Amino acid sequence: MEGILNKMQTSLSPAGVAQYALPLGEQTLPLNDLIGKPLHLAYSGRIFCVACGRKTSKSFNQGYCFPCFKRLARCDICIVKPELCHFAQGTCREPEWALQFCFQPHIVYLANTSGLKVGITRQTQIPTRWIDQGATQALPVFRVKSRRAAGLLEVALAQQIPDKTQWRTLLRGDGAPLDLQAAKAEVMAQCEQVLASVVLPEEDGVAERYEDAPEFSCKYPVLRYPEKIATLDFEKTATLGGTLEGIKGQYLIFDTGVINMRKFGGYEIAVGD
Repeated sequence: MEGILNKMQTSLSPAGVAQYALPLGEQTLPLNDLIGKPLHLAYSGRIFCVACGRKTSKSFNQGYCFPCFKRLARCDICIVKPELCHFAQGTCREPEWALQFCFQPHIVYLANTSGLKVGITRQTQIPTRWIDQGATQALPVFRVKSRRAAGLLEVALAQQIPDKTQWRTLLRGDGAPLDLQAAKAEVMAQCEQVLASVVLPEEDGVAERYEDAPEFSCKYPVLRYPEKIATLDFEKTATLGGTLEGIKGQYLIFDTGVINMRKFGGYEIAVGD
């Protein structure tokens, strides 16, 4: 099987285990049944933009050619830092796309990844976003009407807790379970004054607080976590892999090292055992 790589597709089984599939062009390779077996990935040396499909010598922002990277709103800094949204100033690169992507319900949440963190996601991306991050637990805190509003609240909460995942810690094993309800209460108490000062966009109204939201939990299909973490990179080794020992977040865990598959969007890959 071969094709153009995209980020792994995820879902949650009825038993609460993350399910993974690797998209390669028009084909999709289920991965969970391959854990414990040999798996090798061979990079052809060719990269194709995940937006326009043109061949490019270098990938930008996880799979885009340079013209698309400069043109598309999904590659703008406000996607990483939504509090910097400039739609209201009339300078958005793709206003129609932004209306569909940024101006829809977003969730501000707490999660247990490499420890407690705060994050945001579109409501339609639950639980995909949490699985992509390797979260073993997650709990919604706020619901708002736009990405910018979610970003402003995230910045406020990040004054007390991290908004980043430490990927090396994530791949050393599942952390201890957290009492997210207690953590939510503590964080909200600590941030009450800061949150009260957050000025949300006028069109978004107030943030809706989740009082009784169910907690998300997930197990990851991992036989063994690495004792020492070695990173694998198609730019350094065209063919890589080994025995697939697990999957967590967007990482494949081999007995030879780990690879962040999302990093290599647009790469032309052949898969074999």
